[in-house]
Amino acid sequence: FAALWISMAHCIPTYMLASGLMAQGMTWMQALVTILLGNTIVLVPILLNSHPGTRYGIPFPVFARAAYGTLGSNVPALMRALVACGWFGIQAWVGGEAMHTLFTSLWPGWPTALGPGFDGHTTTEWLSFLLFWGLNVFVIYRGMDLLREVENWAAPFVLVMTVVLLVWAVREAHGWGPLLGQPGRLESARDFLPVFVPSLTAMIGYWATLSLNMPDFTRFGRSQKEQVIGQTVALPTTMFAFAAMGVLITSASALLYGEPIWDPVKLVGHFTNPWIVGFAMFSVVIATLAVNIAANVVSPANDFANALPKYISFKTGGLITGLLGIAMQPWKLLADPTGYIFTWLVGYSGGLGSIAGVLVA
Repeated sequence: FAALWISMAHCIPTYMLASGLMAQGMTWMQALVTILLGNTIVLVPILLNSHPGTRYGIPFPVFARAAYGTLGSNVPALMRALVACGWFGIQAWVGGEAMHTLFTSLWPGWPTALGPGFDGHTTTEWLSFLLFWGLNVFVIYRGMDLLREVENWAAPFVLVMTVVLLVWAVREAHGWGPLLGQPGRLESARDFLPVFVPSLTAMIGYWATLSLNMPDFTRFGRSQKEQVIGQTVALPTTMFAFAAMGVLITSASALLYGEPIWDPVKLVGHFTNPWIVGFAMFSVVIATLAVNIAANVVSPANDFANALPKYISFKTGGLITGLLGIAMQPWKLLADPTGYIFTWLVGYSGGLGSIAGVLVA
């Protein structure tokens, strides 16, 4: 369970999490404390709803029947599934882009190898997206045992790679950079609280969906002690540590390149050695694969299977998730993320908190 959370927290959105808070006027330390506090708070409903999963060996849709009834439980289950399909498509596109950059670093002619493509993206970009998409579906078809292996392997690998990037950035910059000395713009409580409260809510909302469907994972737990300790040790600490690494590396990048670069993919793009770029992109592919399957495939696969168990298995549910992820056209969602990702998807995820409250009660 610790490896599961470590690998889910090690994703690009977590790395960049502090940037949005600092842009609103927080210091780097205020931003990191807000992240730590938010993830400690969301840990409470996660642990409470994890309990029946381990106790009875049941996934989220079955657990929801206790509160919503056999037929009614499909409403919260499918609401949760719809959010996951959107995020699955987005993460699959990000993973495809990383794969495209990986292939380009190994073969410079890759971007133009198969023609100009369509809809503003080359044929090889579409191919990279479909390859990464297929990788996700393959892991699901092989079952939860392979997922556990991927999580256990990806968690330490991505952590080590980020530490290497941190050591490199600090050595090259000969210091920590200007972000750490940057004063905040929120000097009084009157200025700070109106920014802090919604920011804290956003940090809680980051993993709010998992507070519903954690039984999908804890059903495989051997004891309550195992799942409680594993999750408590890993979730708040990893989110804090990985966001802190993002701040430190970005601060050093400001010294190196004259501007803070929050996106690690863009930062790696400044490197000249193709093997370093390739290895870094391989790390991004592994990280994105681990978080995408755990956070965005397991739950909807169970939810779709629960809705029509006679016709849909867990594996078929995973395939439906993948197809809906493509149907939502993630390349267009990422082109203008404000409307879909930040308004509808985050608000919608927050609305699922009412379902979590009912399940806890």
